Amino acid sequence: MIPQALRDAFRLIFEGDPYTLSVIWFSFKVAFASLAIAVVIGLPVGILLGTTRFAGRLGFLTLVNAAMGLPPVVAGLVTFMVLRNNGVLGDAQLLFTPAAMVLAQVPLAAPLIAGITMASISALPAAIKIQARGLGASRLQEAKILAGQARASLFAAVIAGFGATISEVGAILITGGNLLVGGKNYTRTMTTAIVLETRLGNFSRAMAFAVILLFAILIVNILFTRAQTAGRAR
Repeated sequence: MIPQALRDAFRLIFEGDPYTLSVIWFSFKVAFASLAIAVVIGLPVGILLGTTRFAGRLGFLTLVNAAMGLPPVVAGLVTFMVLRNNGVLGDAQLLFTPAAMVLAQVPLAAPLIAGITMASISALPAAIKIQARGLGASRLQEAKILAGQARASLFAAVIAGFGATISEVGAILITGGNLLVGGKNYTRTMTTAIVLETRLGNFSRAMAFAVILLFAILIVNILFTRAQTAGRAR
């Protein structure tokens, strides 16, 4: 079955199957949109936790660590409750849209990025921080210096965040609905398509999507890793 799935995967891609290509494109669009927001939130939080001591830091750190293990279906359920018609943001009419899927994935990726960033910066030699302070660096300058020293680890944090967004199923299934509108893809990703095709008994197509997803993740991670090693070389 696996060799057949490989043949089907490459056939679907290279023959330009509109449905398959739209699902692949949409998967990356949602994953990278979620990742971008998660990076904007997670990196500063991680740098802050790794470089400063403040009242309530322990509680905030505990919250971040707990959120790293947040079940995706819980994130999806909370987002659903907030966006439903009588929810806090119900008037925005975002439920079962790509925006809802992005919002559901941010709480999954941001804590991962923050936690790995914090751990990476905290693990740096104390001499770096002492030297920065001795040279008269401000808090912001010190944070920039430490983040620069941990650049390779910060790339690892981003890679982990991408893995969380591209492979997510539960949260986006709840908030996106796995919909086709007018025969065109609207909220269906590779992961939700795998769930659907498996339920329909289309195992060959489900396997094809699984192979495509694995190859896509591998390619993107190779690109991230190249950027990571290039940053370390500098």
